[in-house]
Amino acid sequence: MKWKKFLLAVPALLMAGCAGTFTNLTPLQQPRNANNLYPVEVAFTSPQTTLQWDSIHPFVLVNGQLYDMHQTPLMTNRWEGFVPASPGDNTVTYRYKFDYRYNGFSAQPQHGSAFSPAFNLQLTEPQ
Repeated sequence: MKWKKFLLAVPALLMAGCAGTFTNLTPLQQPRNANNLYPVEVAFTSPQTTLQWDSIHPFVLVNGQLYDMHQTPLMTNRWEGFVPASPGDNTVTYRYKFDYRYNGFSAQPQHGSAFSPAFNLQLTEPQ
């Protein structure tokens, strides 16, 4: 009986597990600025044909805090946002989180999330 439940769950796990690939388009270094907000940009691609692209809600995650991102104008798979840094920070570690819906085996769309690996942004003193 357990095997039947497991076999029924495998396709759903496979669909949820292949959410996508994150390409960080942000430079590795940025000069420190007065407002302590630094732009980040990411491209997201997915082989998951059941993903509902219009449902994607992207975030950038910094120190456990989520910050909204918005879609880059004229692009279908790129999003941009800002990461905050404290005035004394030399490095900001961040990662991307994408919440989305996808079509599953039920009539209702399923919810999923995908996380990028961690990225580091070096803050340099202005020249």
